[in-house]
Amino acid sequence: MTTIQHEDFVQSIADALQYISYYHPVDYIKNLAAAYEREQSPAARDAIAQILINSRMCAEGHRPICQDTGIVTVFLEVGMEVRWNTKGSVEDMVNEGVRRAYLHPDNTLRASVLADPAGKRSNTRDNTPAVVNLKLVPGDKVDVIVAAKGGGSEAKSKFAMLNPSDSIVDWVLKTVPTMGAGWCPPGMLGIGIGGTAEKAMLMAKEALMEPIDITDLIARGPSTRAEELRLELYEKVNALGIGAQGLGGLTTVLDVKVKDYPTHAANLPVAMIPNCAATRHAHFILDGSGPVALDPPSLEDWPTLTYDASKGRRVNLDTITADEVASFKPGEVLLLNGKLLTGRDAAHKRMVEMLNKGEPLPVDFRGRFIYYVGPVDPVRDEVVGPAGPTTATRMDKFTEQVLAQTGLLGMVGKAERGPIAIEAIKKHRSVYLMAVGGAAYLVSKAIKAARVVGFADLGMEAIYEFTVQDMPVTVAVDCTGESVHQTGPREWQSRIGKIPVVVE
Repeated sequence: MTTIQHEDFVQSIADALQYISYYHPVDYIKNLAAAYEREQSPAARDAIAQILINSRMCAEGHRPICQDTGIVTVFLEVGMEVRWNTKGSVEDMVNEGVRRAYLHPDNTLRASVLADPAGKRSNTRDNTPAVVNLKLVPGDKVDVIVAAKGGGSEAKSKFAMLNPSDSIVDWVLKTVPTMGAGWCPPGMLGIGIGGTAEKAMLMAKEALMEPIDITDLIARGPSTRAEELRLELYEKVNALGIGAQGLGGLTTVLDVKVKDYPTHAANLPVAMIPNCAATRHAHFILDGSGPVALDPPSLEDWPTLTYDASKGRRVNLDTITADEVASFKPGEVLLLNGKLLTGRDAAHKRMVEMLNKGEPLPVDFRGRFIYYVGPVDPVRDEVVGPAGPTTATRMDKFTEQVLAQTGLLGMVGKAERGPIAIEAIKKHRSVYLMAVGGAAYLVSKAIKAARVVGFADLGMEAIYEFTVQDMPVTVAVDCTGESVHQTGPREWQSRIGKIPVVVE
């Protein structure tokens, strides 16, 4: 009979979470590199290059791939012959491992988990608790899958209770475009079919833990209906032309995974959960012989790319004018220099509350740019940790009031803006710039100084002032309201030509 020691389990969880914070799965890197080689869209190719460069930097520097270091999900298959030498529960041990990993002094990870989600939304400060899924199975070992799921991709999870005669393919193709680019494609789609509502969602999440093998499946051909569905969805989702970061291109998904389970005769539950460019998961087995240390991958599996910062238009944020903003062209690459303010959900909510009360804001936003980001805390000689963009659409409902009442000139984030925000940008002759989601460490190297200038109690959601040097961004919505997230996918869907373009 196998005995699993408390410390062995906890340390294995902690080490795995540190490992996946800076090492992409090699199967993801190889498939993303192949997508980079075949990509024909310059904007998408540039975005993929940044993700690959960022990934290699993180593997070398042991710092997080993304500033959103995720909410931890653990899948456990515990052998029924296993004994535990611990006084706590399995969930207690998992959370101890999470706490140890996220507070590691050499690679501090961002605490993103909030307690009282429908109330005060207070940060737990150590990213606990994790979400634990446990099965009892025959055997004398503990099979562990550890994942760290980013909030941007998790927010795009979808579920539908279809009628038995409905088409799953039609539902997916109708739903994926509504997800926008906040899930940071190219990534994976996990599809769960059958069971009950909660079973379908769980299968969709479990499917994302599987290795990318669509190329092998294409080569050998499908042997089940689920595999036939994978191939059909892989081809048709990519034919939508959404592309990397939603900019339009050939690759939106690197793989589509499908798991199914018997269901009630009256039902067809279907769940879809995307995995983002910061795909993070690891698998290991505890057999009672001690903690598990995962072997580092070989850097030879990463392509050697460099980012050419000379190709963009340099912009001085300290002297920028409304006339200069009006000259920005959709899709143009800019290199930002000077002082850049930050602020995301919690900061915007508080700012609007203060504006409504007539209270002065802690920072003067007139003529300034704001970056939607919640950075990782710095370690060693860093001025800031990985600091990639967060999904901009979450700030859409605040945009009109903030632009109207603060004199803000422009915004920086990831993914598209919705109709309300685009209308506000057009009305106020503002601009929205896009940074690449999944390139957080690369972006942080352009930040030369950082200080908190407002709402310090909000932690990573405080207002910072960054001093940036040649920070690469793309003009995503210009002052006339033209959005590359609308024009790009429409162009590439038309070029691919397998799905009719719908003009609304």
